[in-house]
Amino acid sequence: MTATAFLFAGGGLVLLAVGGEILLRGAIGIANKLEISPMLIGLTIVACATSMPELMVTLTAGLDGATDIGVGNVVGSNIANILLILGVGALISPLATKPCDVMRDAIAMLIATAIFIIFALIGTFTIWHGIFMLAMLTFYIWRSYYREKKCNPKEEANPELAEELEAAPGSIPLALFLLLVGVGGLIIGSELLVDGAETIARAAGISETVIGVTLVALGTSLPELATAVVAGIRGHTEVALGNALGSNIFNILLILGVLAIVSPFTVSPAILEFDMWVMAGVSLLVIPAMCHSGKICRIKGVFFIALYAAYILYQFKDKLLVA
Repeated sequence: MTATAFLFAGGGLVLLAVGGEILLRGAIGIANKLEISPMLIGLTIVACATSMPELMVTLTAGLDGATDIGVGNVVGSNIANILLILGVGALISPLATKPCDVMRDAIAMLIATAIFIIFALIGTFTIWHGIFMLAMLTFYIWRSYYREKKCNPKEEANPELAEELEAAPGSIPLALFLLLVGVGGLIIGSELLVDGAETIARAAGISETVIGVTLVALGTSLPELATAVVAGIRGHTEVALGNALGSNIFNILLILGVLAIVSPFTVSPAILEFDMWVMAGVSLLVIPAMCHSGKICRIKGVFFIALYAAYILYQFKDKLLVA
């Protein structure tokens, strides 16, 4: 049974990665054909598409009554985005970008994190909390687009996005087909991953929260990890940094906002006592890491990865439950 659960979880991870990539291609193809600006594509479709695995897994877990996996997935993904993904990206090529861009997105990420912490401490996330979070995300997207359009009205897409546009399907029907295939892959993959994760948790005596912030979170962060690796190899380090910060904002405001509307939830005591504060701490860590020397160098990357390894070891050392 456990072997089957690992097979389900592994198959789910593969489908999430493939489905997310296909969905991204289809979405960009449609946006390109409708002549949506490259800036708006980058701010909305690309950032949202890389968060689709987290969204589908969290919603599936919530509807199945396994909200600890869903919420743990978001918290764990945000921790992984900062420590693991930026750490790996910095090892490949030091991460450097404009300080004003980092501060803008980092502050937005901190505000989103603060909103989550306040609502979590208050109690249950209700439909009204969800609506507020989605409204905040809408305002962030509008403000970011307005500011970039005003400051750089003739700015072209970044090199990574330009390559995505060139590789996008050339017709609306093909783009729609890819979009549907991608969504189908995400739905099936999320079902397999959640079912497998729940079975593994029960069989090994590990809490659903621990599975959510480790195995599930790492699996749904594959799109961001792939982006960081490719961006680092091609020398577009600002893409890796922006994607990680933007994904964290979408993870909290979009995913937990939608979950609160569809299935109101409370945050587990384990996350309230530990993981939530780790997420807040590593989110704060980005600002001094970038302000010192203006980049995240390889030494800082090693430090980030070491912190993530310590976090994972702590989860399985101190949070194992007796079966």
